[in-house]
Amino acid sequence: MPRPDSRDSRDSRDSRDSRDSRDAPQSKQSFVKTSGKGVEFVDYKDVETLRRMMTPNGKIHGRKRNGTNARQQRMVAAAVKRARFIGLLPFTDATL
Repeated sequence: MPRPDSRDSRDSRDSRDSRDSRDAPQSKQSFVKTSGKGVEFVDYKDVETLRRMMTPNGKIHGRKRNGTNARQQRMVAAAVKRARFIGLLPFTDATL
């Protein structure tokens, strides 16, 4: 005789499915844009997006934190450095 508090296999599977979807990683926003010709680039003039790729101290976050691959991370670094040189982004947190 089954215990009254036991669930059938379908109930346990349904609860497991809902837990799996809840634990699934959220899709990360892509910082890389695509031009009309299909060329990928990071816009150095988009200061708000570049600030989300940096720590409050002004350091560039790593690839895993940004969700980029190695090639895209090099483009991010070049865009941040270009924006710093032009004066759109600060070099350190002293000027934030």
